[in-house]
Amino acid sequence: MKNQLAERVKALTPSSTLAITAKAKELKAQGHDIIGLGAGEPDFNTPQHILDAAAASMNEGQTKYTPSAGLPTLIKEIAEKFKRDQGIDYSAKEILVANGAKHALYTLFQVILNEGDEVIIPTPYWVSYPEQVKLADGVPVYIDGLEKNDFKITPEQLAGAITERTKAVIINSPSNPTGMLYTEDELLALGKVCLEKGILIVSDEIYEKLVYGEHKHVSIAQLSPELKEQTIIINGVSKSHSMTGWRIGYAAGNKEIIEAMTNLASHSTSNPTTTAQFATIAAYSGTQEPVEQMRVAFEERLNIIYDKLVAIPGFSCVKPQGAFYFYPNVKEAANLSGYENVDQFVEGLLEEALVAVIPGSGFGTPDNIRLSYATSLEQLEAAVERMHQFVVSKMK
Repeated sequence: MKNQLAERVKALTPSSTLAITAKAKELKAQGHDIIGLGAGEPDFNTPQHILDAAAASMNEGQTKYTPSAGLPTLIKEIAEKFKRDQGIDYSAKEILVANGAKHALYTLFQVILNEGDEVIIPTPYWVSYPEQVKLADGVPVYIDGLEKNDFKITPEQLAGAITERTKAVIINSPSNPTGMLYTEDELLALGKVCLEKGILIVSDEIYEKLVYGEHKHVSIAQLSPELKEQTIIINGVSKSHSMTGWRIGYAAGNKEIIEAMTNLASHSTSNPTTTAQFATIAAYSGTQEPVEQMRVAFEERLNIIYDKLVAIPGFSCVKPQGAFYFYPNVKEAANLSGYENVDQFVEGLLEEALVAVIPGSGFGTPDNIRLSYATSLEQLEAAVERMHQFVVSKMK
């Protein structure tokens, strides 16, 4: 039988988290007390008023198809959210509701990339960026966000990476996996390069509501009319309202691009899930108190656990400013513990310390690990203590 798989699928890189996740599940099934710090979702339930709105919509018979771009009422709420939070005006035709922010990104790359077009991706990066670019026949081009610069790229780096084939650059602020944010001045400097070179800015802002201390989220699209026109914002309610399973995200920006994305969506998914759209209307139109309560809880965990984490021998970590991840460099800890590399160190943590973390190799920086603090403070403290004792015991 002939090979049945398309070449673009063969080019995909398997998720680096699969092996560690599978091993963790296997050990847990055997009765081992595994503490998992790999979660990319809040450990809070969706707020009650959102659940109630979803149930009410179903009971009222709102269970049919919607327009491919999303319910007009939801699009209106998203537009009002942009006006309220960033001071940006978007028309209904400049917004597309998708089946999660990941789907919005996938659809965007499908409509803007031709074969060989390049997309600049700063490292560390969210694991799906390069794979989605490759699925659209594009070419990922990586720029190192150096730890000494808080994992952020500079305008000089960006300008040096742009070629005649460059179509877009991805900016993820706050970042997964590092939790770092770009300041207004940093965004203006990057935006100037993008405007001069005429490249699209893909601004992934899914963690915008999870920002800590004196830091604040700034969207590059709010800084000038020219940057707004050059930017496609990707966002959603998964992280902000603890609605990961509802699968509602959205894209906002250039009307021609949004129209093309809508046309593609009409042939792929028809529309986002109707009940989830009504839930999202409630998420944006109702009280935002649960969002703030969750943010405060994450900030408390961040501040308590950070000092304990960097006290582990061989761990160094830039303190996150947003999202809910630590991204420590543990190369020295791996060496102190007798491992050749961090991937092996991660396996040792799982098998002996019974702590599951995500190796940084999947995010483009193999000397790091990602730990989610979207779990209870009790579990976090226990996990950090286990890791500390693990390294100390290996050093003897």
